Formats: sequence, structure tokens, C-alpha cells
Amino acid sequence: MSTEALRIALVGNPNCGKTALFNLLTGSHQKVANYAGVTVERKEGRVHAPSGRQFHLLDLPGTYSFDATSPDEMITRDVCQGRYPGEAAPDLIVCVADATNLRLHLRFVLEVARLGRPVVLALNMMDAARRHGIKIDVEALSQRLGMPVVQTIAVRRGGAAALVAHLDDYAPAEAPQVDVDPGADIHAQVRELLAATVQMPAKRLRLDDVIDRWALHPVIGLGILAALMFLIFQAVFSWAEPIMDSIGAGVAWAGHWTTQALPAGSALRSLINDGIFAGLGTVLTFLPQILILFLFILVLEESGYLPRAAFLLDRMMFKAGLTGRAFIPLLSSFACAIPGIMATRSISDPRDRLTTILVAPLMTCSARLPVYTLLIAAFIPRRDVWGIFNLQGIVLFVLYFAGILSALAVAFVMKRLRRDKSEHALLMELPAYRLPNPRDVLYGLWLRVKIFMKRVGGIILTLTVLLWFLSSFPGPPAGATGPAIDYSLAGRIGHWLHYVFAPIGFNWQISVALIPGMAAREVAVSALGTVYALSGTDDVVASHLGPMIAHQWSLATALSLLAWYVFAPQCMSTLAVIRRETNSWRNVVIAAGYLFALAYVASLLTFQIARLFT
Repeated sequence: MSTEALRIALVGNPNCGKTALFNLLTGSHQKVANYAGVTVERKEGRVHAPSGRQFHLLDLPGTYSFDATSPDEMITRDVCQGRYPGEAAPDLIVCVADATNLRLHLRFVLEVARLGRPVVLALNMMDAARRHGIKIDVEALSQRLGMPVVQTIAVRRGGAAALVAHLDDYAPAEAPQVDVDPGADIHAQVRELLAATVQMPAKRLRLDDVIDRWALHPVIGLGILAALMFLIFQAVFSWAEPIMDSIGAGVAWAGHWTTQALPAGSALRSLINDGIFAGLGTVLTFLPQILILFLFILVLEESGYLPRAAFLLDRMMFKAGLTGRAFIPLLSSFACAIPGIMATRSISDPRDRLTTILVAPLMTCSARLPVYTLLIAAFIPRRDVWGIFNLQGIVLFVLYFAGILSALAVAFVMKRLRRDKSEHALLMELPAYRLPNPRDVLYGLWLRVKIFMKRVGGIILTLTVLLWFLSSFPGPPAGATGPAIDYSLAGRIGHWLHYVFAPIGFNWQISVALIPGMAAREVAVSALGTVYALSGTDDVVASHLGPMIAHQWSLATALSLLAWYVFAPQCMSTLAVIRRETNSWRNVVIAAGYLFALAYVASLLTFQIARLFT
């Protein structure tokens, strides 16, 4: 990228469509990182104008005001003001505002205008404003704000053409001059601007209001939310099964085709078949379920429903010692605890933020899904309940629900233990409902595929090969009668650990798999595939692991392992993020300690009780 490219900062309130506009402008020419020394997401991209001119676009975290109270808001303020260390002020600021809610968004526009830097106002969601009967005098608004005003529709192809054209013709300009009394209160300025430039319909019954009568009802709304979550977990099993079977068959064929020319018993054949295909192949089969889960999350997020779910759950979370604002970080933790923990930056109260960070690992992340699916498919019969529900999907729903209840219980205990008993009300904007943009949803799914495949080809492949090596060497001594893996380093470690985990029903193979599983949850499945492939005499690939453990494990052991993964300490990366976000090793020890204790006790009780009934 040319160093002479114009540097543009994209700012705006949350829910203004800023990120959708960023995706539309930059397409595939973007990258995601963190600010130096701070775990605040940094999105950068390139914008190509028709003339061939390029611009460097920076998507800053959403904020309601430069009176910052959270780390992400501070980043936005400091970058816009040119005070962020090692980073020059942007050449131009594009402030995005929701055209259907200018009463709220113009407050921030005025704050941006007072920075004394070149600003362009992008009136987004103009199609929705027209549908609602809102008329905006764009020229008058531009004149009063002293800045160019362009209209955009971020969810429509070509919806940013006017903004791109303006940027293409852009030349350095003076700072905007707001045509209102600078000494007046900012709320008075907003009222004056609205009166002079915006015509609202005299009376209208918005579709949003009709939907919210049901979606935000204290009883019916919770029922709708529960039904949506139940549908998600039913779909994870029902929709993904044909694709998973196809992937499993493909992995089995690829493993046979790749190794058929290699000598039987050779180390290379064992590495490829028992290590890579038995390990990585097992993980790959669960990709469809992960994508289905993310499909629902992305659709709910794009539609504007998630903030309403936070509103619905605020009272329940409030009683447990959390705030409704913790809902979005905790929901993000269903994908991965790492972005969920980072999303707590939006919680301004340090006490509420720490509580949310410590309970976020209890949310069932997508990395646990392969473990759950493997065990449920192996031990829970594929049976319909009442003719419409899938029993396996019901069990998966129960596991996710157990994680949620555990998080609420832990937060309640933390609330009772802390000294500060004061509470903070939830204030948040409910965005307008909108149809999800298929392009943004598909792009979000594609990002998840890239992240998943990067993990498969990176840390999971590395640990799988390492585990294969530890499970293969040293070889058995002369005259040995047991499986070769029993005499390897991994076998010896597993038998030592078996003394610790025997009371909760884990055999030595499970004990071995728990170790690499601390690096990434999915590795536990690939580790089981590798260990069992090296424990037997026949080739084992992804499609054989489930039937094998169903034959060798008791139901009590399987239920104990499921209970373990509901509570078990998250991967090492999660603990590292807790350290960075809280700047405290003490909090890391607390998180790892209480999670391990909960996991062991839950597994112990589950195993011992299950043995009485099975």
C-alpha cells in the first residue's frame, strides 16, 4: 500500500452500520489485528476509487461519546484526536450515522465536528428512513454542520457509491464550522438541527414496535428466545449430519488412497494414517456443525435481535451479579472465549467487567462442539422425541444450558463475596430490525472457515504430529505382548495420569488427550483419534472413532467426560487473554483453579451417580 494513500478513520455509534459499510468499501482488502499493547480490535482495509486512487481505511470501535469510559472508546477518542502513541491523526474522518435515529446519532456527529479535523457525514440506512417516512434535507444539514453529507446504504451493492465518489474528489479542506451557538448545550444543538433539517411523520406504527410487543414481552419474549436457542441446537445435529457423513467418507477414502502404496508397519504410513488422517480428519468432520452455529449467531446479530435478547435477560443477569451488557460478550464466547473476553471492554464498570471475564470460559465455545458431538453421537441414540425433536439435539441443548446456568451461579457467588454491593442500570440502544445482508453473513462464515482451517493446519496439526511421535517412540521392547503405545512416552504419561483421573472414570487414553486439549479444545478429539489408532492393529480414521469408543467406554465414562468439558479450564490462549485483559496473574490462577475444581467435582458426581443406574 502506498504510503501516500489518504488515511481515513471510520467512526460512529454502535448499531449505525459502520462495520457493514467498512466491509462494503474494502471487500477482501482488509486485515484484522490489535492495537499495539492493547487487546482492542483494529480493522484496516484499502478502498479503491474508480480513478485508481487508493485510500487506507481504519474501522474504529463504536462509541456514543468521546467522554470515554471503556478501553475501546478511549482508542477511538485518542486516534481521532491524534493522541494515540505512534500513530498520526487521520487525514479525514468519516462519521457514520443511522438516518432513522438522528436524534441520538447527531450528538456524536457534533462531538466529531468539534475536533477541528476534516469530516464527512455518511447518512446510512437511508432506504429504511424513506420507508419510515423520514425526510432529511441533506443540503441544509450539510450547510448547518459545515461538512459534506452523503447518503449510503451499507447492505446494498453500490450503496456506498456516493461516498466513494466524494473520496475520489477529496482535497484537504478546513475543519467543519457548525452553524449553531458553540456555547449551547449539545442536546439543544441537536434539537435545532432536527427542527431545521428533518421531517418526521406525524404518526406512524413502525413494524419494529409491533414485533417488540412480542419479542420484548417479559414472558413471551423469553419463550421466543428459548425457542430460538432450542432450534439452533436441533439444527446443529439435524442439518449437519449428511455433510458430516460425506466429509467422514471423504477423509476415509483420502487416507486409504494416500497410504495404500506405503509399506505396512512403516513409520511414514503410521504418521499419515494414524496421526494426520485419524487426528485431523476427525476434527474436520465437525466443521459443518460449527458453521451452522455461526450462521444462526450472524443472522441474529445482523437482524438487530441480539441487543433485545440482552434487554430481556438483564433482570435475570442482574440478580446473578451481571449486567445485561454482559450478554453480548457471553454470547460471543459461544464462538470462542477469547473474543468474548475482549468484548467485555464495552463494560465500563471494572467490577462487572471482571466478573464477566471470569465466567466467560463457562460458555460452551465452538471448540467444545467436536467433543460433544463425538460423545453424543456415540452414546445417545438417534431417536425422535414427540415426533419432531431430535434426542441428540436435546442433549446438546442441555449441555449448553448447563454452561449458562453455571456462569450465572458463579457470578452470583462472586456477587455475594465482593465488597461493593452497588448496582448499575443498563442503558443501551435497540437498533431497528433489518433483514440480514447475505453477503455479510456469507463473509462472516467464510472468515470462520479460514480461522478453523488455520487452526487445523497450524496448532492442531503440530500437536497431532507431536502426539503421534510421543505415542510411537520409544518402541516396545523385545518380547512385548501389549500394544506398542503402552511402552511409548505418551502411554507412560497416560498411565501415570490415570491414577488422578480414575475416580472420575477416565481411562489412560482420555488422560493423554486432555493434555494437548489444553492448547486447543479440538485437539482432544484428534488426540483420541491418534491414540486409539495406535492402540489397535487396524487402521482407524475419523468415521471409526465414535463406534470404537462406544464399544470400549461405559456410558458413565462418556457422561463424565461431557460434564468435564462443561466446566474444564479453557485453552491456554484463553488464560493468556485473561492475563492481558486484567493485567493480573492472580485472576488467571483464580479462573484456572475454580474451573478445574468444578470440572473434577462435576465429573466425579456424574460418574459415580451414573454407575448406580447403568
